[in-house]
Amino acid sequence: MTTRDLTVSEEHFAALAAEHRRWGRWGVDDQRGALNLVTPQRVAAAAGLVRKGAVFSLAHPIGPNGPTVFMGGRFAPVHTFTRSGDDIRRFYAEGGSGISFTDDVIVMPLQSSTHWDALSHAFHDGRMYNDRGPEHVRSGGTEANSITEAADRMVGRGVLLDVPALTGRDHLDIGEAIEADDLQQCCERQGVTVGEGDFVLVRTGRLGLAARTGDWGPEWGTGINTGLGVSAAAWLLERDVTAVAADTFSVEIIPAQTSAFGEHAPVHALLLQGAGVHMGELWSLDELAADCAADGTYEFLLVAAPLLVDGAVGSACNPQALK
Repeated sequence: MTTRDLTVSEEHFAALAAEHRRWGRWGVDDQRGALNLVTPQRVAAAAGLVRKGAVFSLAHPIGPNGPTVFMGGRFAPVHTFTRSGDDIRRFYAEGGSGISFTDDVIVMPLQSSTHWDALSHAFHDGRMYNDRGPEHVRSGGTEANSITEAADRMVGRGVLLDVPALTGRDHLDIGEAIEADDLQQCCERQGVTVGEGDFVLVRTGRLGLAARTGDWGPEWGTGINTGLGVSAAAWLLERDVTAVAADTFSVEIIPAQTSAFGEHAPVHALLLQGAGVHMGELWSLDELAADCAADGTYEFLLVAAPLLVDGAVGSACNPQALK
């Protein structure tokens, strides 16, 4: 792991982007990207990884206090009741009888807590995955690359890579970049491989630390982030993974490693926009990591369906790891 360093030239990044771009791989009309690698055979094989019946929710609770990054128009979730306990008491006090119900509502950005980014979320040079332009994303919803394309595909072999454990730490520091060598060393240390069609979960420990201490800054408020460097993204693409998720708000390191992108998002450009690899952010991985360390098993069945919000460019989810 290294602190941020602008070491990736624009030329090197452009070469990587061209090498790993998958536009047209599954046809010019494709809107699923690497989710096409989720086959019945792979799902069946992943189901065979469930041996002890342990289930881990990888979602952080949705609420006003948590990992909302106030950027891009996002805000903390607003949870309120349209019919609360006070309404129930009043109902019976006024002579009501029988059964009565409470109801509540939530207003939130779809990417304000544990979520998936859709392939319509990231644009590079004006194009999103499979060479589609911004005219497809309208105020009423995206007409292409929607999160609904992932409705029945977010299930398969999950692999946890616990990066801070490489150096005997609970969490990485703000600004540490995770590079290809770190991911490879995680595989070797954990006795696991990463391959075609896998869902790779990268633990930094940053979300768990904030949840335990209640300290949601400065990374959560200013956009400084720990995460994948460009070489790590290339490492994942060389192994043809389906998706990658992490316990940070961006998966990748911010500010970026290359001046070609100013401050952020070259990894989004490589994975999401170029290769059609879905990205999951703000996943809670500490409990799963502790269990993996205890039994030495870092692979599992992952089930992480998004909410089917028609035309959405992202979606909250409650991922489940089953061992």
